[in-house]
Amino acid sequence: MNTKLSKLQMEIDKIKLKITEHQSKLRELEQQKTEIENTEIVELVRSLKMNTSELSSFLKAYREKSDAPIL
Repeated sequence: MNTKLSKLQMEIDKIKLKITEHQSKLRELEQQKTEIENTEIVELVRSLKMNTSELSSFLKAYREKSDAPIL
């Protein structure tokens, strides 16, 4: 194999490996972010001291008033 071609292929393989590593790290960081957001939401809901039916009614009323969809 041509030396230049061989070097290019090595560089391509090296970059592909880095991309894979970065994608893995990105997924991990996104998961951590989601966990923190979920924790904040749970803490907020608990601070309201509502039971589940009260919370459900509140969210329904909010959605109807603001036309905000609850996903």
